Amino acid sequence: MQIFGVDIGGSGIKGAPVDLDRGDLAQERHKVLTPHPATPKDVADCVAEVVGHFDWSGPVGITFPGVVTDGVTRTAANVDKGWVDHDARTLLGEKLGLPVTVLNDADAAGIAEMAFGAGRGRKGTVIMLTLGTGIGSAVFIDGQLVPNTELGHLELGGHEAEKHASTKAKEDEELSWHHWAHRVQKYLEHLEMLFTPELFILGGGVSRKADKFLPLIEHVRAEMVPAELQNNAGIVGAAMAAAGK
Repeated sequence: MQIFGVDIGGSGIKGAPVDLDRGDLAQERHKVLTPHPATPKDVADCVAEVVGHFDWSGPVGITFPGVVTDGVTRTAANVDKGWVDHDARTLLGEKLGLPVTVLNDADAAGIAEMAFGAGRGRKGTVIMLTLGTGIGSAVFIDGQLVPNTELGHLELGGHEAEKHASTKAKEDEELSWHHWAHRVQKYLEHLEMLFTPELFILGGGVSRKADKFLPLIEHVRAEMVPAELQNNAGIVGAAMAAAGK
């Protein structure tokens, strides 16, 4: 069974048909740059371009970098503020002329990792983090998602955590792997104090380079693993949501 997934990020919008039996992309993904400003209309145009690239007709799952409740985007940390309280499901559904499901991007990535990746079969508390333009989070308790947690916005050392420990912060401040890993460690220690998880799954594009920073992180008691689906997790999770999985 194939369903289309789209992952809207602060820097790129990517999508592909997903084989839901395998939990993997059925075709190579297509990506366009996120427009700036990332207004609802301009982002919708980009989503239509990605979906149109495959001449797709059928349900589409779409992630959004912010809180989403019943298809309405409630926050907009790394996109235009016009998304706040916007009926994204109606906007994107009308633009595509297709049935659309919209959910938080980190929740989508977490859903995919719990079904097909590093979280398969794991019980207890699992926290998936997507390190990118910001920091997304997905919290699972015995496999059940606690939606829209947005733990990247916790205060850490007088800073919003994602402004301090995201991949963008590493790039903008030209931090070494060692320096950045120390910041990520402080963030994980803070989350551990609050939630006592059994497992951290670290995702986003930087998960491909986990060997450069994970061994540098100390004093975290929970198991830490890179996301297995890496940067495709959001696309897979979006498709799963559209399929009602």
